[in-house]
Amino acid sequence: MTKAQERFEIYDEEMKPIGTATRSETHARGYWHRTFQCWIWDGTSEQPALLFQERHMEKDTFPGLLDISSAGHLTVGEGVEDGVRELEEELGLKVSLDQLIPCGIYKYEKFLSNGLIDREFCHVFVLESRLSLYDYKLQPDEVTGLFWMPLEEVHRMAEGQPLTWRLSGVSLHADGMLHSSEKTVGASDFVPHKRDYYELILRAIEKRRGEAG
Repeated sequence: MTKAQERFEIYDEEMKPIGTATRSETHARGYWHRTFQCWIWDGTSEQPALLFQERHMEKDTFPGLLDISSAGHLTVGEGVEDGVRELEEELGLKVSLDQLIPCGIYKYEKFLSNGLIDREFCHVFVLESRLSLYDYKLQPDEVTGLFWMPLEEVHRMAEGQPLTWRLSGVSLHADGMLHSSEKTVGASDFVPHKRDYYELILRAIEKRRGEAG
């Protein structure tokens, strides 16, 4: 089965189930569907940071842009707990749902330049990880790099400040190995998310940091 043929449970605006549809039908007709999203953060350094993945250039949406650490669609019959498979598939991390901090469900709607309509009920989580980036195992057809962005800079980006940032991370090379990488980016290099979405993530992290402190 190709990705376009995957079947999703689809919903109305109130998140009431209305049936199923393939991935391609879902995005072509703008059906509401469910996704799993997990942001990884590291609070051990002097500058706590959020981890962004660099999307593969052949992705059907937002190719080459920086986005959520790990995310994916929930297919027919899957519960939210099944979404953790995305962390293993994309990043090589084996975790259970109870290791994640829930942020809530975020309602997301985006009209894409290619005519597709992406309407998602996003089940959003955060995970603290102290792994070196070289310990991640990237899914080569999905993720081409990982980059840290300090939380204070994520705040500034969420506020819409017209800034550029120099990010450090790793890139996946043709030899299959992760190599140290730096890149200068602006807001247009990120998959667009609204301010309230980032605030949802940052509040959950700040709450956990406060509990730990």
